[in-house]
This record gives sequence, C-alpha cells and structure tokens, in this order.
Amino acid sequence: MLRGLLKLTWVEIKIFFREPLGAIGTVVTPVLVFILFGWLGTHIVPERSLAAGPGLRIDVPVFAAVLIAINAVLSLVAIMAIYREGGILKRLRATPLRPQTILTAHVLVKLILTAATLTLALMAGKRYYPVGADVPLVGFGFALLISTWSILSIGFLISSIVPTARFAQPIGAVILYPMLVLSGLFFPLDGLPPALRALTRALPFTYSVSLLRGIWHGDSWAMHVGDVAALAIVFVICTALSAKVFRWE
Repeated sequence: MLRGLLKLTWVEIKIFFREPLGAIGTVVTPVLVFILFGWLGTHIVPERSLAAGPGLRIDVPVFAAVLIAINAVLSLVAIMAIYREGGILKRLRATPLRPQTILTAHVLVKLILTAATLTLALMAGKRYYPVGADVPLVGFGFALLISTWSILSIGFLISSIVPTARFAQPIGAVILYPMLVLSGLFFPLDGLPPALRALTRALPFTYSVSLLRGIWHGDSWAMHVGDVAALAIVFVICTALSAKVFRWE
C-alpha cells in the first residue's frame, strides 16, 4: 500500500508540472504576491505606520500562507473534476489501489507543493521580510500544513459535488474567497455585527488565520489548541461527507 501511494504521488507531481498554468497558479502566483506586498510595504507604506500597529508587512506572511492553501484547494478541485470527466478516476478505481490510497496521493501532492511554495516565498521575500532566529519557521510551516490539510477536506467536498471541470475553480473560488475576507485577516472581527461575528466562528479560515498569525508571532501551541481542534473538526466532517457523496464517474 505504501509503495503504491508513493509511486502514485510521484506520478501526480510529474503530471502537475507538465501543465505550466497549474504550476504558475499554484506555486508562482503566491510567491509573486508575497514579494509584491513586501515591496509595497517597503516603498509605499511609511515605516512609522508599520511600526505603530499591525500593518501591511505584519499580516502578509499569513496572507501568503492562506493564499497558498487556497490555491492548493482550487487546484485539487479542478484536478478531481478533470479526472472525473476524463474517466481517469473510474480507471484508477479499477486498479488494485485502494480508494483511500488514490485520494491520499492527491492530498500528499498538495501538501508537498504547499510546503515547497512557502519555502520559495520566504526565500524570495527575505529582502522585505527578514526572518530572525526568533521566528518559528518550522512551527509556522507545521501550522500551514494543518490548515491546508483541513481546507483540502473542504476541497474534496466541493469536488465531490461540482458538476464539471469547467465550473470547478469558479465554484471553489466563490466558496473559499468570501471565507478569507471574513477570517479576521484584513479587519478585526470584534467590530462586526453579532450575527456576522457568529458566522465567522463557523468558518474554518477564521481558525486558520488565528493559528498562523499566532504561531508566526511566537505564541505557544497551547494558546491555539482551540484553533487546531476546530480545524480537525472541519476535516472530520468534510471527510465524512465526501465519503458519502464522492463520485468516481
């Protein structure tokens, strides 16, 4: 089983990089956004404004991390829809590989690409985001993988019900990007009306941003047990629903 999983994962990585647009959208775009916001923060936003409070430069690493996760999910949704329409999922289902092995391979591909993209972003943007020894990069990377794993389960649920590959990414974007806006990344959630504030507590991106922001700024994991638990609950619920409604053809 493990051998088949690793082999299928490697095959899917090679297939992914054969399509330049997919690589550009999933890997290159978040890196460019990271660099662009860093350049804007350095050349346009006054240094005093950045030092006075949580400004552009402080939140950009978290924004880039969430953007990486979203792109991974949208890529997953598109691939699942294309594979279903092309009959590839049906043929894979007929192989000796177990269904969970086939789907786990796609998750591993996205997690590997997520980690690689984050590494490239930090390396490319070190001029604008100098990372000191006090920044827990390993912890932040682990928090991103937890967030991506949870959000990928939403992607599997979307890909289970999306009708065709043509509408896969638009539908995924319509679902995911509003969650990002209401995640607390761009403005404090305390100022929202009570009903809307209650809605944000039901969205996984709220806990993802809280976890990523906290770990980036040096919080202990004990302070974010609730965030990790919420993301785990999202994963369990979406995975269970996907198992019920996922279509192989």
